[in-house]
Amino acid sequence: MRSILFVCLGNICRSPVAAAVARTEFARAGLTIDVASAGTGDYHAGQGADARAIASAAAHGYDVSAHRAHQIVSADFGRYDALLAMDHANLRALVAQCPPRHSGKLGLFLPFAGIEWPDEVPDPYFGEAQGFERVVDLVRDGARGLIEKYRNGA
Repeated sequence: MRSILFVCLGNICRSPVAAAVARTEFARAGLTIDVASAGTGDYHAGQGADARAIASAAAHGYDVSAHRAHQIVSADFGRYDALLAMDHANLRALVAQCPPRHSGKLGLFLPFAGIEWPDEVPDPYFGEAQGFERVVDLVRDGARGLIEKYRNGA
């Protein structure tokens, strides 16, 4: 696997943080894997990441400051080796949009990374700062799971 697209709803909280964490952790592990993020909705297209997401990621050494929200487009299904949703609702949205020939590339991020519970990265948007901290913790665990997966020949 050479490329991963992390997907959430608006592409301003979970998926950009997941991409930044994965990019950093993959580089530290010596893995060359292209990572990006997108949203299933167009609510925030072109906007930067949520300030709370930027702050929580930065507190842990991950930079999300340059991110600009992007809505998934049909070309993304062919471009990436895996499209990993943060939750079941966004996975359903991906399945509905995905050309059949690319359906094997879709999955939930945490289970794909070897984490069985929780199986979703919860949306922190309407919550407090600790929700954004939880996102960083979960996606860092997920990135580490992906590193182990790739090291074991995935």
